[in-house]
Amino acid sequence: MAQRMSMAPREAREPLRIPGDRLQELLDYLVQRRGFQHATLAVETIDGSASWKGAAGVARPDGTPMDPDIPYFIASVDKLYTAATILKLHEQGRLSLGANIATYLPPELTDSIHVVRGVDRSDQITVQHLLGHTSGLADYLEDRPRGGRSLIERLIEDGTDCVLGVADAMRTVREDLAPHFIPQDPESERSRVRYSDTNYLLLIAIIELLHQKPLPEVYAELIFGPADMRHTYFLGASEPLAPTPEPATLWAGTQALDLPQVLVSLRSIYSTGGDQTASLRALLKGDLFDDPATSGLMMRCWKRFGFPLDAAALRAPSSPIEYGFGMMRFALPRIFTPIRPIPPVVGHTGSTGSWLFYCPRYELLFAGTVDEVSAGAVPFRIVVPRLLRAMRVPGSIPTFMPL
Repeated sequence: MAQRMSMAPREAREPLRIPGDRLQELLDYLVQRRGFQHATLAVETIDGSASWKGAAGVARPDGTPMDPDIPYFIASVDKLYTAATILKLHEQGRLSLGANIATYLPPELTDSIHVVRGVDRSDQITVQHLLGHTSGLADYLEDRPRGGRSLIERLIEDGTDCVLGVADAMRTVREDLAPHFIPQDPESERSRVRYSDTNYLLLIAIIELLHQKPLPEVYAELIFGPADMRHTYFLGASEPLAPTPEPATLWAGTQALDLPQVLVSLRSIYSTGGDQTASLRALLKGDLFDDPATSGLMMRCWKRFGFPLDAAALRAPSSPIEYGFGMMRFALPRIFTPIRPIPPVVGHTGSTGSWLFYCPRYELLFAGTVDEVSAGAVPFRIVVPRLLRAMRVPGSIPTFMPL
């Protein structure tokens, strides 16, 4: 059965208080003590009764102060939108989640992309496998060929700007990389799950082929418009609906990352924290679907990532993070929070330290980033636990959270 995220209002009680002073401390901590160039955060209750947004650091190398209304690169948070669009096609009967991906994609993208010990299992990969990262496919961005560097390492370390096409990516998967495991049962909680950008690259190809439109037009119609995201756009491919400041810079340590062709070809989305929380609210409430219950499919059959056993996996989500169909769930084990447990959150993160989450316990949405290419773990290790510990929950025992 599909799980639904409860949107019912809390029982009559004192409203949740968002501690802006503590949240600003968190942002200052990320910049001043963790060394990120900037940090931004937007927090809002699901019913819109309370909100806060803030920022710290500099947005760009020219010293422009970071502001919460400056758009930032959301990285893999956009997988929420890809999954939602696939599920929209599913509910309209235009796509079957159990269908082999070759049903929708040409042979040059699907032939011989999953060969293990001479056995080709490419024809076993379904849309569901891609949605839930249970395909076992190699990651064209993060995985390393034997004796070499990954594509993302070469791009960042060498500063080489280039166009990354889907055909070239699949050629890399086919010729230079090896699958991690055979396709798993996408409906089993015991199945292995391995995060791979290749999965969602193929889902995007399916979306564009079925819609016969480029991705920016599809998202504008199905996601950005319905969620009233007026400051969100695809870099180099679309414009925001309302006047919007220049975007924040993406950083690699103290070095500004200047790879416009790479970012454009990766279909990079820039957005603000306010637009991000609006999109997750619309998604969880079912406003982006013909049938609101469709949103529950994203939270069906959570599967836990394994522990990282190779260099590529160190940059990818790992245990105790879980994955459904396009959505993450995260909760710190009780052993790490014995006095005041950190409640679970659902949403998604990106490898550049971006996050978009909903906490059902506090009915709280929060989004932000540190815009650093090596900060994929920051949302889980720092932001989620410290933010939720900082919340002033009526009736709870105050807990001091040193920064």
